[in-house]
Amino acid sequence: MDSIRPTVRTRPRDSARGGSSTFTELAQQIRERGLLRRRYGYYWTKLIAAPLVVALSLTAFVWIGDTWWQLFTAAVLAIVFTQIAFLGHDAAHRQIFVSGRWNDWISIILGDLLVGMSYGWWQHKHTRHHANPNKLGADPDIELPVIAVTPETAARRHSPAITWLQAHQGLAFFPILLLEGLSLHASSVRRVVTRGRLERRWAEIAFLSIRMIGFVTLVFIVLSPGIAFVFLAVQLGLFGFYMGIAFAPNHKGMPVVPKDLTLDFLRRQVLMSRNVRGSRVLDVVMGGLNYQVEHHLFPSMPRPHLRKAAPIVAAYCDAHDVRYTQVGLFTSYAIVVRYINRVGLGERDVFSCPLVDQRAHLGVTASQ
Repeated sequence: MDSIRPTVRTRPRDSARGGSSTFTELAQQIRERGLLRRRYGYYWTKLIAAPLVVALSLTAFVWIGDTWWQLFTAAVLAIVFTQIAFLGHDAAHRQIFVSGRWNDWISIILGDLLVGMSYGWWQHKHTRHHANPNKLGADPDIELPVIAVTPETAARRHSPAITWLQAHQGLAFFPILLLEGLSLHASSVRRVVTRGRLERRWAEIAFLSIRMIGFVTLVFIVLSPGIAFVFLAVQLGLFGFYMGIAFAPNHKGMPVVPKDLTLDFLRRQVLMSRNVRGSRVLDVVMGGLNYQVEHHLFPSMPRPHLRKAAPIVAAYCDAHDVRYTQVGLFTSYAIVVRYINRVGLGERDVFSCPLVDQRAHLGVTASQ
């Protein structure tokens, strides 16, 4: 993969108007094929199933009782909560209902009450990411607290422990994901109790409190302290790991662009995103996030339509000389690990410059 470095001055080949027209033509094709229509049957089935599956899982947890076999229940709950988080992600992007209010409340119920993740925190962070994927100083997803995903982050002064970790982050990447679940819960709590604009703050505080306090209390009522602590560690660890491996292939290792670079919407979203090819089983496992290009171009497209939209978008990008990236699942992980390893080792030029090597694909002109 390639990266555009801040020292390169660029200007899109298309004017703003031309770039907009390029995307408008694609959007019209997608709309004419009905791929932006709501899928109420699909989503109502999932919305009804989500609380029922949680209830059944917790009932089984209580019935099984105080035994180390509950670690299998912890793994099941990690999968269930991640799948519900994917559904909440769909609602947050207005994929389920026309009404923004309905989508908001579904996101709060699924995220805060069932999963323990603040919708307000997620919305604030994720909206900025979608506006400027992989753009320095604009995309919060490339400003991680431990892992350095840009040379700029790696070059900052850190504590000795963080410096050592970043130097070995290629090896540590997947183990660190085991802490992601704890980080997501902590970030959610911090968001709802700190100052700043947050709609429905008290609803989020109430739902998060019920979910976190209630779940932990139930665990310690049913299980002895030793098993309870291990149960929570397994559930949180696998939940965070699952979330991490679903989101990691999307943009990590794709071009990182300077803050002052201007690209038209089509190129800004396609060039910074990576699809992961696979069967319909993979679509379910990754919650549709394996179609990251289509998701970034059409965030409100219902998840079932992403697979149908992918070949249309790929063909359109090829016709307009825009690089469309799609790889296998394990290849995507290899790319991510190799990239962050090079960043952690302090390589400033972790990519070759796409403005030189892939000018035809990027569709921009450059002068230094």
